Amino acid sequence: EAVLEEFRPVEVGESFGPTWETCWFKVELSIPPAWAGREVHFIWESDGESMVWRDAQPVQGLTKEGEKTSYILTSSLKESEPHSLTLYVELACNGLFGAGKGSMIAPPDPDRRVTLNKAELVVFNRDVYELLVDLEILLDMAKLLGEENQRSFQALYTANQMVNVCDVTDPSTFPTARDLAAAIFSQRNGESQHTIHAMGHCHIDSAWLWPYEETIRKCARSWVTVVRLMECNPELTFVCSQLRLIFVLWQAQQFEWVRSWYPGLYMQILDFVAKGQFIPVGGTWVEMDGNLPSGESMVRQFLQGQKFFQEQFGRICSEFWLPDTFGYSAQLPQLMRGCGIQRFLTQKLSWNLVNAFPHHTFFWEGIDGSRVLTHFPPGDSYGMHGLVEEMLKTVKNNKDKGHVNHSAFLFGFGDGGGGPTQKMLDRMKRMSDTDGLPRVQMSTPNQLFSVLEKESSQLCTWVGELFLELHNGTYTTQAQIKKGNRECERILHDVEVLSTLAVAQDSVFQYPASQLQRLWRLLLLNQFHDVLPGSCIQLVVEDALQYYTEIRRTGARLQEEAVQSLCKDLLQPKAGSTKSTLVLNTLPWERTEVISRPEPDGTETLALVTVPSMGYALVREPLLPCQPVSVMKQKDGCVTMENGVIAVCLDMAGHLTSLRLLDSERELVPDGCYANQFALFDDVPLYWDAWDVMDYHLETRKPVTTLLKPLEITLAGGLRGSVRFSLQVGKSSILTQEIILDATCPYLRFLTQVEWKEAHKFLKVEFPVQVRSTNATYEIQFGHVQRPTHRNTSWDWAQFEVWVHKWLDLSEHGFGVALLNDCKYGASAHRNVLSLSL
Repeated sequence: EAVLEEFRPVEVGESFGPTWETCWFKVELSIPPAWAGREVHFIWESDGESMVWRDAQPVQGLTKEGEKTSYILTSSLKESEPHSLTLYVELACNGLFGAGKGSMIAPPDPDRRVTLNKAELVVFNRDVYELLVDLEILLDMAKLLGEENQRSFQALYTANQMVNVCDVTDPSTFPTARDLAAAIFSQRNGESQHTIHAMGHCHIDSAWLWPYEETIRKCARSWVTVVRLMECNPELTFVCSQLRLIFVLWQAQQFEWVRSWYPGLYMQILDFVAKGQFIPVGGTWVEMDGNLPSGESMVRQFLQGQKFFQEQFGRICSEFWLPDTFGYSAQLPQLMRGCGIQRFLTQKLSWNLVNAFPHHTFFWEGIDGSRVLTHFPPGDSYGMHGLVEEMLKTVKNNKDKGHVNHSAFLFGFGDGGGGPTQKMLDRMKRMSDTDGLPRVQMSTPNQLFSVLEKESSQLCTWVGELFLELHNGTYTTQAQIKKGNRECERILHDVEVLSTLAVAQDSVFQYPASQLQRLWRLLLLNQFHDVLPGSCIQLVVEDALQYYTEIRRTGARLQEEAVQSLCKDLLQPKAGSTKSTLVLNTLPWERTEVISRPEPDGTETLALVTVPSMGYALVREPLLPCQPVSVMKQKDGCVTMENGVIAVCLDMAGHLTSLRLLDSERELVPDGCYANQFALFDDVPLYWDAWDVMDYHLETRKPVTTLLKPLEITLAGGLRGSVRFSLQVGKSSILTQEIILDATCPYLRFLTQVEWKEAHKFLKVEFPVQVRSTNATYEIQFGHVQRPTHRNTSWDWAQFEVWVHKWLDLSEHGFGVALLNDCKYGASAHRNVLSLSL
C-alpha cells in the first residue's frame, strides 16, 4: 500500500508526527562506482523506530536508542551488484520506549514529533571499527581488573603500544596494531575459570509504554535485525572456538503476530530455528504476571504456549523463561513440572528493595514438593551489552561460587525491543578465552542448564514463593483491569463446565472449542506482566477493557447456548405446570443460597434454593429458612442483623462494631475497635507510581470519617436484610456500600462502589479481629501459602503488602475468620488486622 502512495521531497531536519503516526519514505540510492570493493552502508537516524523494506520485504530495523542506525547494502561492492536501488523506510513516530512526556516512565505526549537527523550513503571502514573495539576491550581490562592484577597493566601497555604504532593516516599500520591486541586476547585461561554462557536476547513487552498494535512492529523490527546478524555471523571463528549467535525468544503470542503480519520474515525465522540458532523458549502464551492469574489461567498459559511451540517448531519448551515479572507464585514449580518443564530462568528478584536474594542457581520447591532447577543470571540483567564490566560483575556477583561454575549472560537491547548488535558480538569474540577474564561462549539454554544439572549436587533449595520486595502496588493498580480479569476467568470456567455437560448429554451439541480458544487467548494476552498489574499507559488499558468486554459478550452467548442444549426440555414449560426457575451451579459442591429470581413483569423476587454440585435444580417452591433474617434499628441509629448463624451490629457510619458466631457466642470484633473501617493513605513512592507503594505509606493512615448518608435499612429482613451508607473519601471521592446478610448464610457481604477522584492516595478497608496467630493464610493458585502477621525480620517487614486471590484467613485453634473478595488482589494481615486494598 505504501509503495502506491504519492511521495514528496523531504530534507534532513524535518519533523514528523504526531505520536503513534506512521510515515513512509521512498529512498532512492545511487552508489558511486568509485566505491568498488568498499563496504557500503545506508545510514538512517531519527528519534523514532524505523524499518527498512526492500523488494516488499522487511530487511532491517533501525533505532538510534538500540544502537542500530545503518543497513549494510554490501560488504564489498562488486561491479555486478546494483549501484542504484530503491528502499522504503517505515517510520513509527515513537521511540523504543514509547513517547513519555517529560520522562520515559510517563504518559505519552500526544503531540510529540520525531526528527529525521541523518539519511546518508557512506563507506564503512571495517579496519578502523575493529581497532576501536580492540582498544575498548583493552582499556576496560586495564581500568577494571585492578592494580593488583598484572593483566590490567599488560592490557594498558598494549593499548599504549597500539596507539604508538598506529598512524591514522596510514591504514597499512592498522594490522600491526591489531596484532598487538590479538596477542593479549590469545593468552588463555586456566581450566578452573568461570564459564559465561552468552545468549542473544530481546525482551519485548507485549504492551507497556506503547499499545499492543505497536508491539507487532517492534517484534518485526527486532527479529529481522537478528536474522541479518545471523546471516553475517553463522560461525564466528576465534582461536579454536566456533561461535554461533544464539538468539533467545519467548512468548508464543509474539510469534503468532509475526506469523500473521510478516509471513516472509516468519519463514526466515523458521529456517534459523531449524539450524538451532533461533531458539524458542518460555513455554507460555505471553510472559504473564507471576502472581495474579488464577491457577487455571496459568495452566492455560502453558497449554497454549506449549501447544503453539509444538505445532510450529516440533517441540515443547523445557525451560520456563520469565525474566521480568513482579514475583513468582509458590504454585509455579508444580505447574511447570506438569507441563513438561523442569528448568526456570528469571532475574527480577535482583530488584528486591530490602533483602538481597541469597542465590543465583538453586532448586525451587513449590507447595506440593515439586522442584525445578532455577537460575538467575548473576549480572542481574537480561539486557547486557557484552562489556568487560558486565563479565566481571557476572563472576563477582555470583552467590553460588564453588557450587556451580557456569552462568547465563543475556545480551541485547530489551523491554522496547532492539536485541543484540554486531558490536556486542565482536566484544565477546575477543573475550572467548582471554586470561584474566571469564571464559565466554555462545550457548543455548539447554547447554547452560545441562551443565548446571551436572553441577547441581551441592545446590541449595528455596521453598515457597519468590516474593519480589518491590512493585507491591501492582496488586491494586487499575481496579477495572483486576475486576475484568477475575470476572472473565469465572465466565470461561462456567462456559466450559456447561458446554462439557451439554456435550455429554446432547450428541448434537458442538463444543465451542475454537471460540473458547480465541477468548482464552484474549484473556491470556491481558495477563501480560505490564497489563494485568496495571503498569501500562492508558491506550493499553483501553484495549484491555475492550478485550474483557468481548469475553463477557461472547461468553454470555456461549453460556446461553450450552444451557439451552443442556436443559432444553426443562426450559419448555408444560401445560398446567407450576411456574419454575432453572438454577445452575458450576462449582464442585452443593450450595444453598438466596438468589434473585426474575419475574415476568421485570421485577425480581428472592428465593432460597439448594443446587447440587456441578448440576442444576428446577425451583418451583423456594425453601423456607429455619430462621429468617431479622433487621432492627436501635435508638442510637445502629442497626442489628441476625440470621440464626451470625449476628452483627453496625453503627451509623457503617462500621461493624460486633460480629458474633451464634453457636459459640464468640465475638469477632475487639472492644473499642471498628471493623469495615475505611482508611486513606498517602501514596508517594520512591520510584514508579503505577508499580510501587512503600512501607512508609503505613505511617500516613487517616480513617475515613466524613459521612454523606448515614446508615439506612434497604431490606427489612426475611430472606435478606441489607443496609446502605455513603462516605466522602479524600477531597472529592464518594464511597457507597451496601451490607447484606442472607438467610442461613455464614458470612456478611459488602457491595462497595467508589467514584474515585484522588491522586497519590491509597484506599484500604480494615477488619480488626479477636484472633491471634503468627501466620495468616492466603489463597494462591490451586492452594494457599502462609505469611507472617509479625515483622520480626527484614524478610517479614518487606511483606507489608502482599497479593492474594479470593480469600485470606486468620485462624487459631477452634476459631477463625476469612476475608473474601471477588475482584481484589492486594491485602495484608498485621497482628490481628486484616486489610484489603481497594
